[in-house]
Amino acid sequence: MTEDEFDALYAAAFPRLTGQLYAFTGDLGEAQDVVQEAFVQAWDRRRSLLADAAPEAWIRTVAMRLAVSRWRRARRWLELMRSSPPSTTVPGPGPERTALVTALRRLPEAQRLAVVLHHLCDLTVEQVASQTGAPVGTVKTRLARGRAALARHLAVDEAAGQAWRERGRVG
Repeated sequence: MTEDEFDALYAAAFPRLTGQLYAFTGDLGEAQDVVQEAFVQAWDRRRSLLADAAPEAWIRTVAMRLAVSRWRRARRWLELMRSSPPSTTVPGPGPERTALVTALRRLPEAQRLAVVLHHLCDLTVEQVASQTGAPVGTVKTRLARGRAALARHLAVDEAAGQAWRERGRVG
């Protein structure tokens, strides 16, 4: 089968096969994925596929097998998840982390990026400059301003939290 014949087959058969697999799987995205994957396999074998030997049937068979295989894999995974629940639960973020994220969100984007890359990703000032495309001096300024703004935001949040806790004890 030539590339032009294959292109014509794809244009004609893809919508039809997708509709058939959609009826089989009940999921349009899944149907499109398996039909596309079947066409990829057919492309690899296009020289041995004969236009008069029902290549669409071959592609449909491959797509159906792929759909069944994916369904079985998903079912096995679901059974595995049900039979062995996670041994430990992951705790949510603590109040300090939540306060830090809230304070970081208040920073201008350039300052936030510099602070995160330098303090949370452990990059040097030079590496931050390289990552952001900013001069080293600009990165140092952004870090200084970002740290100062974080300190103000965290102090305000801590004062508000302290006042809230005190009101809770009184009333």
